[in-house]
Amino acid sequence: MFVFVCAGCGARLTIPLSQVALPVHAHQKYGNGVQLPVLMESGTFAVDPEPWGPPWRRWEEIHPDEAAARGVHAPVYALSDGERGAIVIAPGDASGTVLIPEERAGGYCCGLDGSDGPNAACGECALPVASRIDDCSLWQAMWLAPNAVRRLPVDGAGALPLSWSELMAEGEGTPPFEPIATWGSRMTAGLWSNYWWSWSPQWEAAAGRALAHLLAASEGVPVVVPDGLVGEVFQRALDALLPAGPPALCAVLAGPGLPAPSEDISILLVPAHPQTGKTWAPAEPTPYLVPLPFGVWLWLAFPKPVLPVPASGALPVGALRDDFDPPAPRPRHLFRADLEVFRRTLVRLPTVRSPWLREILENLTHHMRSGLF
Repeated sequence: MFVFVCAGCGARLTIPLSQVALPVHAHQKYGNGVQLPVLMESGTFAVDPEPWGPPWRRWEEIHPDEAAARGVHAPVYALSDGERGAIVIAPGDASGTVLIPEERAGGYCCGLDGSDGPNAACGECALPVASRIDDCSLWQAMWLAPNAVRRLPVDGAGALPLSWSELMAEGEGTPPFEPIATWGSRMTAGLWSNYWWSWSPQWEAAAGRALAHLLAASEGVPVVVPDGLVGEVFQRALDALLPAGPPALCAVLAGPGLPAPSEDISILLVPAHPQTGKTWAPAEPTPYLVPLPFGVWLWLAFPKPVLPVPASGALPVGALRDDFDPPAPRPRHLFRADLEVFRRTLVRLPTVRSPWLREILENLTHHMRSGLF
């Protein structure tokens, strides 16, 4: 467990927190005017290993060698020249901070987005220490500036990360569908006042990262995934982005609790540990492991059953069931991976230098208009 304190005066800025992996959707922008929830679970923090936030530099201003040294192997619109190691927490876990007046209130019509730099200061010494994010279509978060805070251990040694078996026993899957509320919508009697059912933004971000890895693993050869929800999420994009015809590579789910894949499988969709971020790996080496957030992987590997009727027998006349939730309404559109998460992942894979992958990257606008993203 750690607390973060002001680097200027030492004032305490957070409650005790445990470190977890940075969510795939940490920098996701979803929809237009959408009300997204808090990014981090209370009591946790994550560290972004890459620079993020202002100042930004256009790609034309960056030498290719410098970009490659930063792990970016293909053109992007801009790269951040901010500090590495920004710390993200739930806004409610911050204490002793105050918002900086109007000149740091960068954002759109609905809230703050941190585009003008830190917009929250230490309440004791007024040092800018964090960026509060609460604008529409952004995950609500507090990003602590790495050069303005210090991390101090509390309560002795922290708890060890859960083992995979413990995660399987205690972890929860992330549902693929959820209600999406517009900005300003209010919760009444468990329902938003203005909402629609959609594919989960977390699933779209997870698929964006995984799809980039699947393409890199394919080396330009067709890839097939299992039917069902896995196929619904990935197969349409794989068919559109990769050439048709045999032979095809097979990608399957693998991980704790699943049978070992056959030897002819060269691509595995596996879970990433939610605390450490490390990818699960089988005992036998596999050419390519495609990471999925644990909650998404768990739902794909062990989907929750829907029991519209009793498992056996019949209900008594006049009896009402209260032991299951009705299935979530299906979205009206086909699944689409998150474009920006896909792009951000792909440009950081060395294989993006391949001409066929560069062509995909250069035609993303066309693929977006065709409904793949």
